Formats: sequence, structure tokens, C-alpha cells
Amino acid sequence: MSPVAIAVSIALAPAAFAAELQTTEAMERLEIRGEQQSGYLANEQQSASKLDLSVKETPQTVTVITAEKLKDFALNDLNSALESSATINVEQVESDRTYYTSRGFAVNNFQVDGLGLPLINDNTHGRVDAALYERIEIVHGANGVMTGIGSPSATVNLVRKRPTGETKGYVSATAGSWDTFRIEGDFSAVINDAFRVRTVVVADDRESYLDRYANQSQVFYAVADYAPNSETLVTVGHSESTSKTEGNLWGALTLYYGDGSPTNFDSSTNIAADWSQWDVQESRTFVDIETALSDYWNLRVAYNRVRTDEDSYLFYTYLADPAAGLDPETGLGLIGYGSEYDLDDKQDTLDAYVSGSFRAWGEEHQLVVGASYARLDYTDTSLYDFHTGNGFPALPALEDWNGATPFPEFTDGLAGSAIDNTQRSVYMQTRLSLTEDLKFLAGGRYTNFETEGFGYGVDNSRDESKFVPYFGVTYAMTEQVTAYASYTETFMAQNLRDENFERLPALTGKNSEIGFKADLFNGGALLSAAYFDVQQENLGVGAGEVMNPETNVPEPIYRAVDGIESKGFEVELSGEILPGLQGNVALTSFSIDGDALVEDYTPENLFRSSLTYRPASMDQLKLGATYIWQDKISRVQGTVGDTYANAGDIIVTTQDAYGRLNLMASYQLTKALQLSVNVNNATDEKYLNSLLWAQGYYGAERSYSANVSYAF
Repeated sequence: MSPVAIAVSIALAPAAFAAELQTTEAMERLEIRGEQQSGYLANEQQSASKLDLSVKETPQTVTVITAEKLKDFALNDLNSALESSATINVEQVESDRTYYTSRGFAVNNFQVDGLGLPLINDNTHGRVDAALYERIEIVHGANGVMTGIGSPSATVNLVRKRPTGETKGYVSATAGSWDTFRIEGDFSAVINDAFRVRTVVVADDRESYLDRYANQSQVFYAVADYAPNSETLVTVGHSESTSKTEGNLWGALTLYYGDGSPTNFDSSTNIAADWSQWDVQESRTFVDIETALSDYWNLRVAYNRVRTDEDSYLFYTYLADPAAGLDPETGLGLIGYGSEYDLDDKQDTLDAYVSGSFRAWGEEHQLVVGASYARLDYTDTSLYDFHTGNGFPALPALEDWNGATPFPEFTDGLAGSAIDNTQRSVYMQTRLSLTEDLKFLAGGRYTNFETEGFGYGVDNSRDESKFVPYFGVTYAMTEQVTAYASYTETFMAQNLRDENFERLPALTGKNSEIGFKADLFNGGALLSAAYFDVQQENLGVGAGEVMNPETNVPEPIYRAVDGIESKGFEVELSGEILPGLQGNVALTSFSIDGDALVEDYTPENLFRSSLTYRPASMDQLKLGATYIWQDKISRVQGTVGDTYANAGDIIVTTQDAYGRLNLMASYQLTKALQLSVNVNNATDEKYLNSLLWAQGYYGAERSYSANVSYAF
């Protein structure tokens, strides 16, 4: 029985699930429905709306990374999963700090089961294991009703695994390049008619193509469903995750010499000190209660609690003399300093809503009304050492450097943040059936977002309230083809001040989209095509410095302008394309106006495909390939120093267009035992991970892994 089908059934109809749990006949009906699901096609979604809408009925592009895709291509962590998706660009600026972009904007809306606040500083830390999640849903563009605040780029929703309708599980072991070893276990049990549980355990230990880099990750997750009666389902879960890294990058490689020519280090080059480390510990607890108020109306209350503790020792390298740059003959010119960085954050989110259907004007309509409260408190501290261990080996020795530099004393420049964020929201959305084929969606979210505290000496206080609208329309042109259009917004309160030292108005993102979705190949696949236009307003840009009359200290000021505009199209095909051939293929092409820097370092043309084939004559065998391609990007790094003849020339670092090919093969030895192998970057392409920063480092070289899995 498909775990995805069961999880969807639970989420959409708790009363029906609780009743069906009592009867074998109901479970058999669920099994039949689950068997009709394609491994790469997800019909249901939970991320774009709390209405009971399928992916096809949602008037926005929605990408779903299914459990089968995660398994086939060994996408065991968040970054490897997202970089294969239709719209997310993974900006791996450091080994353990990652940013994300989509449609030219930062992606900071990450949710778990539909709840969450924007990422702190728009990035994730450490290795985020994917074993907890049944699937990953991505809503392209703004997501006004579900999030309200954040960026108009995309929303990533990580959907946790839930107990299945039958007792089953698996254990698997993986070994791969660079001493990679991974053990994963997943077990779900039906205790009785009203109670079932699931547990996931992971131990992951790996080194890297990067010199001296290693990571250890552990995951424990337990979740239980309890149906006290035929109207109510209670789900309680808890997870503990750790990521411990040695030899992690802080910053990355210098990308040009003092004469403007590009550097070209070995892919394995690592500037981390031998004492560098970054430890991330995260615990998540959640309670989800859903009850049927009547035959047509449900009440759902969900609470999420997140606690994160980070401790790190970091080593940063930079040009001792920016005017001279890095010497192309000797490689001299870099020095470094250390930092002890600690972060603690606490997140609590409570969401409650009523959803249901009603009849009026001869048609059936849907309505959701809800409210949410979220609190994020975090403190971080940076303690530096600018005097111990300065100096760096010459370039000929850099690629073989063993990271030996004195352990810092950490007695300089103590700084940090103490920030409290509070969000209060009420929201409503309705889907009106104007005719049997024509549906109109309308709604909005009113949010108050308040911040108190200081970050590295800067007052971060802000208090902003805004109503974000949502409008959408779908029209079933035929039984197979649905056309749609939608408009929604997001906003983010700013702490930037203008020349009068008043806060700039909220940064607003506006997202318009028009497209169609079509069932193909007898419903085995879904084709979606969309044209989008995303605009930012009230983007803060620097306007110099003005003396603050209260402090008598000059401070930077900003002015609000129309920001970046991104417009283009996306096409995605998911599901079974031919008998035995399934997967997804996606093409994205857009243009950015309003910020030349963003336009340069953002790939505007993306192609992503993941396909698997199971021969009819040998159904135990599955072969697959993923191809990830992007066009050329570049970044203006500055000007060449006075030392060289072409002083004053602008330095541009360029990453040419490139593609990466990943391969897989699996063989079902017995009904329970499966063997699989994966090859990543099969052509051994050399490429820079990102040009989001003025530094960068190279992506992983060709690697191999083998996995054996036993299901029971």
C-alpha cells in the first residue's frame, strides 16, 4: 500500500480515516487507490492552499518530489533533492551554509507540514537529512494565503512521514565514495484499530572530495496516529537531528588573481583550518488534531515546536592587500582569521482553521477560515581572533595545505544578535463553483509581523501589518485540460531607515501567473505550463549616510524603489510518460530586470530531468538518469589593483553553462531484497557551485554509491 496515498487520506479526511480504520473493506479501497498512483506523479498537495485541491486544480505551478524519486536517485539530503527540482536553484556558497533562489529571488519560505517562519538570514546550516519526509512540495511564486510573509520566489514544504495502514518497513545500508557509510531504518506498525506508529532512524558518516572535510549526521523520528473515535484523529511526533562537520568552509576560494585572470584550483581545495567545525542540533515536536464537526466541516489544530543549537569554529581567508590581489606568480596574498560562532533559536507555531463545503446557487463550494500565531526568538554570538595565525601558505602549497594553523584565542570583537519575531495572522479562502467547469478562488491573509532586538549593533525593530490578497480562476476546457490564472502577494517588514530615520515600508512581492495543466497518457502523467510575472516594490537601496541626531553617529540611509522584475515561463511533465518510463522533465526560462548583479549571478535558463525505465521483459530491473543543466552566470568582483598594467579594469568571474549527469540502476533480487547503485556527476564536470558571493568553490567530482535494502 502506498504510504503517500495513506498520508493524503489522513490529511484530507480524518473522520473517514478513523472510521475506515475499523473495517477491512475500507482499507482495501485505499489500497486500490494507492496502486493507481504513479511513482513520480503526485495528484494531491498540501502547500498552496488548505482547500481540498488537487495539483491540477491549483491555479499555480506546484512541483512534488515524490518518495520514489528520493529513493531512486539517493537524494538523502535537502540540497540534493532541491537541485533536481523544477524551479529551485541551490546556492551552495559554503560547505555548511546554503542559500536558495527561484525566479531570481531568494527562497526563504521553508515549511514543515505547512507551518514555519522564513529562514533566519535566508539560509540553512549543516546537512539537512531527507529521511524524515515522505515528499517535498514546492509552490512556485508567491504563496500569499499559506505564508503571507517572505519572498515571492517559491515555498518549500517538507511533508513528514506518517504511519501507514499496514505493518511494514525497511532497513538499508549504503557505501560510497570518500568513505561514505549510511544506515537507514523505517518501520510502521498498526497496533490496533485505533492506534498506529512509525519510526525512522538514520546514521550517516561521510568524508568528501574536499580535503579534510567530514560530516556525521544522525536522525531519530517517532510519530503516532490515534483515532479515539470515528470523528477525530490525533497525530503526535518528535524528531532529533544532528549534523557535525569537520573542515567546513567559512567563505570560500578567491576567484581571481591580482591581474584579473581567473584562479583554477583543484576541486578538492579547502581553505578550512584543521580545527574548523560546525555542529547543528535540532529537535522538532508537533501535535496535529483534526476532527469532523459534521459531515461537511472539519476543524484542524496544529502546533510545531523547534529548538536549534549551533556551535562552530570558523576560519576565513581574505586578501591581505585588495589593491594588489592574489599574486599570479607566487600565489601569495591571503591571510586569515578565526571566529567562534554560536546560534540558538526557538520557534513555536500554532495554527487552527475550519474547512468544509457548502451548497449554494445549485453548486457546491469550499471555504477555509483560520488563524495562526508564530514566535521565533534567536540569539547568536560571534567572537573573533584577528591576531592569531595570520598568514597563509603560498599558492603552490595551497591545494595540498593540511589546514595547520594555530587554534585562535577568540578574544576580539565580540558581537551578536538577540532578536524576537512575532507573527499573528488571520486568513480566509474560498473556492466558488460558478459553473461545473469554472471555479473562482478568492481570499487573503492579514498578518502583523513584529520584530524586537539588535543584530550586530543594528536596531532590527519593526512592526508592520498588511493584508495580502489571493485571486485565482480555473476553467476545465476538457476533462483532461484545465486553464488557470492567479494573482497573489507576499510582504516582508524592513528595518532599513530613510533620510528622516523612519522605517521603509514593507518589501512587497506581487506574483501573476497564467497557464494550463493537462492529464496525459490516460491520466498517467501531468503536464503543466505557466507564464509568470513577479515584481518587487519598496526595495531598499543605499542613499549614503546621515548623522543620526539621537546618537550623533553617521548611519547609512536607504530609499525605497521598484525592485526586481522577473518574468518568464515554466513547463513541467511528471508521471508515466510511456509504459515503463516515468519521471519528470522541467524547463524554466525567465529574464530579470532592475538589478544587474542579480541578473548576472542568477541562471535564467534551467533544465531538469529525472527519468527511470523498467523493461517489460525484466521488471526486476530499473535504470535511470538525472540531468541538471543551467546557462552561463557571472559576477563582477571589483577592479584590478594598481600593481598591474591593466589596473582599473573590471574583474568578471564567469561560470559557463554546464550540465551534470547522474545515473542509477536497481535490481529486485527477491520480493524483499533490492540492490541499487548510483553515479553522481558521471562525466566529472568541473563547475563553481554558486556566484551568489564574491567567493566560491567547486562542486563534487564523480562519485559512486551502492545500496542494499531489505523490506519487510
